[in-house]
Amino acid sequence: MPYNNPQNYLIAGNDEHGVNPPTAGKRTPIMPYIDRAIYENEFNYSAKNAFLADCLRIGFNVLDVKPNRQDLSVSERVVRVNRAGADAVVTFAYNAYGDGTTFNSANGVEGYYSPLNPYPTQSRNLADLVYSSILLAVDLNGRGVKALDVGMLSNVNCVACLMECGFMTNFREAKLMLDPDFYNAVGRAACRGVCQFFNVQYTNIEDETFPTLRTGSTGRFVRYLQFVLKTNGYAVGNVDGVFGANTRSAVQAFQQANGLDADGIVGRMTWYSLNNLTPQARTLRKGSYGAEVEYLQRKLYSKLYNVGPIDGIFGSQTEQAVKEFQAENGLIADGIVGRDTWAAILDDNNSRPQI
Repeated sequence: MPYNNPQNYLIAGNDEHGVNPPTAGKRTPIMPYIDRAIYENEFNYSAKNAFLADCLRIGFNVLDVKPNRQDLSVSERVVRVNRAGADAVVTFAYNAYGDGTTFNSANGVEGYYSPLNPYPTQSRNLADLVYSSILLAVDLNGRGVKALDVGMLSNVNCVACLMECGFMTNFREAKLMLDPDFYNAVGRAACRGVCQFFNVQYTNIEDETFPTLRTGSTGRFVRYLQFVLKTNGYAVGNVDGVFGANTRSAVQAFQQANGLDADGIVGRMTWYSLNNLTPQARTLRKGSYGAEVEYLQRKLYSKLYNVGPIDGIFGSQTEQAVKEFQAENGLIADGIVGRDTWAAILDDNNSRPQI
């Protein structure tokens, strides 16, 4: 059977709750070492963005149900999905057990669909595929796919599923909420599940052939470029698939921030930095900057090392965090992130313990 054209489908991504202001109660217990709670939406928002970016890369049309960081009523989310005529919506969430003030052993991924959805059988199928794809991508326990009658799943006029991707009250899974490898893996796996549901060909990002883009370029890779730049804080204007003046300026700003020739042309090196699939290929030290440094900072922070601002600039606080990580993991504490330090950082076992 030939694959379907992804351009025929509108896929909605939804992230539960908010952080500006934080939705009450939707957070981890206080995390040691960094002395703060992690809000549920910090994961939900990041996983949703990874999902929508991957859907754009594949060629789907997308709807960001809640692009802002504030919480939004379920009824308004339903209105937005139905008004846009979405073909499917995937919601990203994180679970909790107990009173939320202490860590416990509850763990794993759960998927949900509603039997009251207008397409209950298809929604169950979508939930099964997305859930199974996520389980293949992450090292977490599977808790199954279950029926749940809630507004977002029941009242949208399209197939819908919700993924609870871990437990905020489980110490290991709480740390994963901030891990870029984890939320990117979840988002991309969810896209793969959507592709299976709609019989659309999925290509892993590592195997993707990215074309050179410049002013005047159009199409799905431009939309993907614009969305990724926008979610990283660059002013691209509308994500419309047209490489215009705003997109060129955003590309140039990204290139400057990553030590690239700021020519506004998205070639091999710009794609390499933008996708940042092998950050460990570069040795980092104080004074380094760019996407690899931001990734390093996020990885260390998810392991509960205080790197200071996550800004892509390897300053004194990041250097101190690197030295602390090295000292605690049997490495020479020189503050330089080379092959051995990268290997230790990428090892999920090397993370600060609960105290």
